[in-house]
Amino acid sequence: MFEKELTCPYCLESITVLLDMGSNYDSEIIDDCEVCCRPIEIKYSFDEEELIYFNYKKIEGNEF
Repeated sequence: MFEKELTCPYCLESITVLLDMGSNYDSEIIDDCEVCCRPIEIKYSFDEEELIYFNYKKIEGNEF
């Protein structure tokens, strides 16, 4: 597993997510913010053990 820090797109708090390094393909997960509990869509890719792509965004309709 790989720890990646990001800023929650809802509450703007700094959080850490765990990414599975086992896949060398494009991966997509939904993870809840540790602070505000709203879902974040996360897309990422690894090449060998190097993170080569990382992007995340709000999921529409969860803004409150």
